[in-house]
Amino acid sequence: QVQLVESGGGLVQAGGSLRLSCAASGSTFSFTRMGWYRQAPGKQRELVATVTSSSSTNYADSVKGRFTISRDNAKNTLYLQMNSLKPEDTAVYYCKAEYWGAARYDYWGQGTQVTVSS
Repeated sequence: QVQLVESGGGLVQAGGSLRLSCAASGSTFSFTRMGWYRQAPGKQRELVATVTSSSSTNYADSVKGRFTISRDNAKNTLYLQMNSLKPEDTAVYYCKAEYWGAARYDYWGQGTQVTVSS
């Protein structure tokens, strides 16, 4: 049973930084792609950033230049370094892991709250 557990969320002032972590367990395979998504109150969940097993990254325009996604395959851990945070970054942040084999499997974490005060 694959489990993803996020940590590192919290309350921070605008301009500050946070580092989110997502620890994966229960997997016997390497995830094809991992990513961070977020959902603000009253809004749909949106992509923040993704990284593939070959380290190819993709970012939402709204976070480019401020956020950095990385993964440590040896530790099965995904990170999101968030700098220059803005109040509009306030949301629940979710970790997602994808496996693309003969079948495709998607796994989600439970989410961690990030609140940026102005």
